[in-house]
Amino acid sequence: MSQMLDAARALVASADPDQARMLGEPLTDPRLREWTYLPGDRPGLSLTNMSHDQRESALALIESGHGPIGAELALGAMQVERIRREITTGEPIDNDRYWFRIMGEPGSDEPWGWRVNGHHLAVHVVVADGRTSVTPHFIGSEPAEIPSGPLAGRRLLGPEEDLARELLSGLNPDQRGAAVFSATPPDDILTRADPIADPDRLPEGLRYGDLTAHQQGLLERLVRRYLDRAPADYAEQCWAEAAEAGLDRIGFAWAGGAHRGARHYYCITAPDFLIEYDNTQNGGNHAHSVWRHLRHDFGADLLRLHYANRHRADAG
Repeated sequence: MSQMLDAARALVASADPDQARMLGEPLTDPRLREWTYLPGDRPGLSLTNMSHDQRESALALIESGHGPIGAELALGAMQVERIRREITTGEPIDNDRYWFRIMGEPGSDEPWGWRVNGHHLAVHVVVADGRTSVTPHFIGSEPAEIPSGPLAGRRLLGPEEDLARELLSGLNPDQRGAAVFSATPPDDILTRADPIADPDRLPEGLRYGDLTAHQQGLLERLVRRYLDRAPADYAEQCWAEAAEAGLDRIGFAWAGGAHRGARHYYCITAPDFLIEYDNTQNGGNHAHSVWRHLRHDFGADLLRLHYANRHRADAG
């Protein structure tokens, strides 16, 4: 938490008046839930318009809001985007189109947060009473597998794809019949950039309790791969809540081809969260992944608890 606070304060302190207007955002802004992972400009202060020191603070902020896996994915999404733009334009890319907002006052007694949005990267962090939420958390990769150059063959979201396919490939016919809901995958994640994620839009799929012990282990590893994007204490909290709610209530569903290179989609549903992954665009070389927490998205539960406690304190 101290690294995050230091990075946020450094970025705020370094901003000139024009930058401060772009960077600052009230946590109470009703547009808080507006986000996208598509190309295009965003509100905020762009990395392109930052000094070297400001950029270092911004990147430190990204690292501080993640565990090692999450930081690698977030920074990796930015790297893959540079490669995509170089492939598209034929020119080296020396700017990164990612926009930062600081919401509220970092380190005050009131809740605060930050967000970074750009093509294929969307992270939303809220801090309240020493607790942190990090969702919606979106990572995309286009190309899903880098075709050439020094990083040829790299698959940023490879583990997310491979673990799910390993689970699918080990299912017996009855299990597969419950898990696979369509031979044709959707063109994108089903919840898109919805302000409030609706789990009813996702298929129920095959339940954890209907898996063998080995299969359950694979599903656990897949879920933890997403939760481990967050700092360790929050990731452990989310997993503990899932276990308390009942792991048998976790479902896994798949659509599309089963072999590598085929267009495909999967989702994981649980009482408190949902996960979606698709690799369907550009002939199956353009991947999306998202983790939504149904209570903590945009810090909703943290903010609700903070204001409820303050109301009780004021009333007392």
